[in-house]
Amino acid sequence: MSEATRTALPRPGHGAAANPPGRWRPAPLIRAAFALHGAGALALLFEFGWWPWVLGAVAMSHLALCFAVLWPRATWLGPNLTRLPAAAAARGEMALTFDDGPDPEVTPQVLDLLDAHGMRASFFCIAEKAEAHPDLLREILRRGHQIENHSYHHHAGFSFYGYFRLGREVDAAQAVLAGIGGRAPQFFRAPAGFRSPFLDPVLAHRGLRYVSWTRRGYDAVKRDPARILGRLTHRLAAGDILLLHDGAGARTDAGVPVVLAVLPALLEQLRARGLKSVPLAMAYAVGDGEGRAS
Repeated sequence: MSEATRTALPRPGHGAAANPPGRWRPAPLIRAAFALHGAGALALLFEFGWWPWVLGAVAMSHLALCFAVLWPRATWLGPNLTRLPAAAAARGEMALTFDDGPDPEVTPQVLDLLDAHGMRASFFCIAEKAEAHPDLLREILRRGHQIENHSYHHHAGFSFYGYFRLGREVDAAQAVLAGIGGRAPQFFRAPAGFRSPFLDPVLAHRGLRYVSWTRRGYDAVKRDPARILGRLTHRLAAGDILLLHDGAGARTDAGVPVVLAVLPALLEQLRARGLKSVPLAMAYAVGDGEGRAS
């Protein structure tokens, strides 16, 4: 993104539909890691005899942090929305979410399928792709769906970034998506669902809420539509958040994007079960809290 474009765009994290920036409240695991590091420093500085035990505890906290990074639905690193609020579920609502777009081949066909079934979704877009296809981003919004933040570059090393680099990545994406669509995203999902221990304060200070999913079908890597559909629909219920991909997804043996092979049957099942997909922001606008995390 050019410096001129960056300057002209809205301030990241703000806008008519943005959540107000908030104060960061560290998760218990983060507080424990801070405390253990402080105790370890004191033990070494003053040569306390119990320093090996403290350093061992510090090492264990690092292992726990690594596990939390690799567990996308965990709440150990901070709030993590995995279901819609109870009020939305009571209305028979669930949420279809699509990652890694927009894609000029796949996204328009996904939009047509959603329109045909009267469903609305949330698209977690890579801002670099959105810059390349701004009209497609606007088309997503024109059809009644919503755009959310999936980082600017979608680098594989995202979960290893520190606080300031995470901030630059989130801010750049927020500015691009708000500048093209006229609405600041309210939700963030990390690339591949792996989030850095430093991500929670970045999001809190920008008024963004972190969301993962209730279940995913692995349509980005698996090629069997039937198995993917089975994963997505097993115990499917109101309040679920489902993850699919309209960009960088796998293809069937016949060369068809897997999401396009799965989505028609999935939408029929939603209709048969009396479920309606709505954008996340709509569900939480009148929701009853943060939703259940697991």
